[in-house]
Amino acid sequence: MSLRVKVAKNKAKALAEEAKLGRKRSKGAASRSKRGFYAQALSEAERVLLPEAREIEGLDEEIALLRVKLTSALEEHPDNMPLTLRAVDLLVKAVAAKYRLSKKSQENLAEAIDGVLKEIGGALFSNFSH
Repeated sequence: MSLRVKVAKNKAKALAEEAKLGRKRSKGAASRSKRGFYAQALSEAERVLLPEAREIEGLDEEIALLRVKLTSALEEHPDNMPLTLRAVDLLVKAVAAKYRLSKKSQENLAEAIDGVLKEIGGALFSNFSH
């Protein structure tokens, strides 16, 4: 077999492989778009929950979850002020996003929640000292 024939066969083989890979990439891209861009980064259990999560509108579920987690954080780590402040900050941002509050309204809401937390903290600590 001549060198020219070998080169031609290798070229044909390479082109066939490229075409085959291109089809695989196209199929992979199509299936990714059906599942969602981030689906590949999720565990199997999370992928099962993804369609249900897509159906939820608004932020009510997330705000409720943040409130529950804030309560748990206060109960489990009452002295961890950075954790509490971070949780309050996330809650305020979620509520602000829900109601599209202005920056000033966000600050007022943060101050009001901070005041409530201080009152709750005071009540919790006074119960521990008795």
